[in-house]
Amino acid sequence: MRAKVLLGGLVSAMLLTLIGVAAGPASAQQSLRLQYRTSATGGTADQVEPWFDLVNDGASVVPLSGVRIRYYFKADPGASQYRFACSWAVVSCSTVTGTFGTIAPGTATADRYLEVGFTSGNLAAGARTGDLQLRFHRSDWQRITQSDDHSFGPARTTYGDWTRVTVHRNGALVWGTAPAGGDPSPSPTPTVTPTNPGGGGVVFDDFTYGTADDPALTAHHWTVRTNSGGPGVPGATWPKENVTFPTVSGANKALQLRADTDGTGAGTRQSEVLHQRKFLEGTYAARVKFSDAPVSGPDGDHIVQTFFTITPLAFDLDPDYSEQDFEYLPNGGWGEPGNIMYATSWETYRNEPWEAVNVHNEVRQSYAGWHDLVLQVSGGQIRYYIDGALFAEHGGVYYPETAQSVNFNLWFISGGLAGSSAQRGYVQQVDWFYHSKNEVVAPAEVLNRVTGYRSASTAWVDTVPSP
Repeated sequence: MRAKVLLGGLVSAMLLTLIGVAAGPASAQQSLRLQYRTSATGGTADQVEPWFDLVNDGASVVPLSGVRIRYYFKADPGASQYRFACSWAVVSCSTVTGTFGTIAPGTATADRYLEVGFTSGNLAAGARTGDLQLRFHRSDWQRITQSDDHSFGPARTTYGDWTRVTVHRNGALVWGTAPAGGDPSPSPTPTVTPTNPGGGGVVFDDFTYGTADDPALTAHHWTVRTNSGGPGVPGATWPKENVTFPTVSGANKALQLRADTDGTGAGTRQSEVLHQRKFLEGTYAARVKFSDAPVSGPDGDHIVQTFFTITPLAFDLDPDYSEQDFEYLPNGGWGEPGNIMYATSWETYRNEPWEAVNVHNEVRQSYAGWHDLVLQVSGGQIRYYIDGALFAEHGGVYYPETAQSVNFNLWFISGGLAGSSAQRGYVQQVDWFYHSKNEVVAPAEVLNRVTGYRSASTAWVDTVPSP
């Protein structure tokens, strides 16, 4: 194989002096009280959105690392996996974890639960955490039926005490009522997204440009590729007009890449946009819309939809080469028969004879639609996240050593064009791009920062030093 060539919290310092409340009478064991509301009130929804506010009615400080909150639900038919995300938290999403457990035997209203935990912080006596705006969805993004879920409260559009969600402290139940009948599995080990303080500059682009010839695009160090060569179909071109900036919702624009073909090399046009080489360690993120079918013409071509970083190959097996790829193949390719997502980290390669030094993870499912992609490069480890969930982790010789560029491209695999002379075209869209140099930023915190830029009508920031 050649793979070529969400809203986070504010600051964790708020943990100790969170919003004060008037404490009511409570026993030592019942000092914690859970308030709940939901922002997704329909019987079916794209994602479940339980929001919590944890209250300490006791007289002493409660370490949050020993607290677990469980939201119980009934798994949908055919759904085997769910994905958790923290959209906003006063205590900072970087301290909030979410894992899923099972109940055996299950009940009519629950055979799964979301367990929410904390990695750090204290809840002072008479204080509350403030908003924990959480959500989860099916891994295949099919709609969820939540009307039959034990913990769901469709009328709860404002915060209020809710005993259908349980709170556990150091393993003991201290609030709420679990569904009767089944015993929950032991608490799963949470996956923690590390956050390192102190970055070295950021880049944010909301892609508000007019056309591929917009002078601001060049001034912001983006290049629209027009030169010939790989990857892709031999003889294909990379015309500038295949890069546009359409409005995708309201006044919001996106970068759009288009690739089209008539089945011949001369009739194949691909697209690529790249930033300058000045990125290495830190966090890279983009919101990308993948597609499973062409916008026009017959389907079936092996096309690659990407977001990646790369250092150019100076010579065969160049040890300074590096590349980290998100690559979605909706129609398969490289021996795969159907849609597949790859996360691939490269040490180096040679073209003739072909030799690849890389490592990859893959998931065989559709990724059509918008997805939040986060790449963390720090401390010898490369971590890939999709929609807040860890997708792959690589290290060792695959860790990059030299400055890289950031790229988006859309191209056809050589030998993978469908047997048709009819014109067809595919598109990939990018809502925004974000990078924080020398800082590991949790996926949910990335979304928080992007929302902050947009709320301030900030369409472009670049404080990362040029090489």
